[in-house]
Amino acid sequence: MATSLLAPYANLFDLTGRLVLITGGYGHLGRGMVAGLLAHGATVVVLGRDEARFKTTFAEVMGVGGLHFESCDVASTPSVQAALAACRKRHGLPHVLINNAVYGAGQQPDALTDEQFARNLDGSAGSAYRCLREVLPYLRENGGGKIINVASMYGLVAPDFSAYDEYPQFLNPPHYGAAKAAVIQLTKYFASYLGPENIQVNCVSPGPFPSESVQETGGFVAELQRRNPLGRIGRPEDLAGAFVYLSAAASDFVTGHNLVVDGGWTIR
Repeated sequence: MATSLLAPYANLFDLTGRLVLITGGYGHLGRGMVAGLLAHGATVVVLGRDEARFKTTFAEVMGVGGLHFESCDVASTPSVQAALAACRKRHGLPHVLINNAVYGAGQQPDALTDEQFARNLDGSAGSAYRCLREVLPYLRENGGGKIINVASMYGLVAPDFSAYDEYPQFLNPPHYGAAKAAVIQLTKYFASYLGPENIQVNCVSPGPFPSESVQETGGFVAELQRRNPLGRIGRPEDLAGAFVYLSAAASDFVTGHNLVVDGGWTIR
């Protein structure tokens, strides 16, 4: 009796046998996502442009299996198509796509060029849509799957500009937040559109997770810490659980959701 009662709950977070594709997997936050997925048994393919950086980032786990690299430029539809076809040939059908890559240019809020504004919109929302669109035939062939987009707290709230008074080099630009807000809406749209096909589409919005280079400026980190209810900045491992959950069977009845991992930043 106990065995039958517990059986449906035993492997809720087990990713054994699941193939996860992730863009931007060797960056500051991506490496935490990849490590969490690997720790729970997933096979992970990092889609990116810099194989050398991939190998350096994951040098400790390169020999354990389950981790692979595929060359891909998410700004290019032909490159995305070729990468997904190669993944299908080498590793089989994917179960999960994580859209984590981002690119852009320009920072000064009232001096962005048209080209800079458009590039940043494409660097978050456009690239996410491009990868989502191209992975759909494979998920459909597999009978369903999961797509996880990465947005930001700045897709939900405006920056507290006083945090940047002494550190203008770190100012979050307007086209970044606009693009991340678009990613959240894109998530809701496709969750509704793809639900009948057993494809769940969700989103994760990280809060203050400054990179190692930004953390070298202790004063700016202190500004972030004092504005956050938990009193600290996020670490990559703080984000990993969200992606394990949304990649696993535990989230099979969750779609169209934006999971905010921000230490409480957006509740104030």
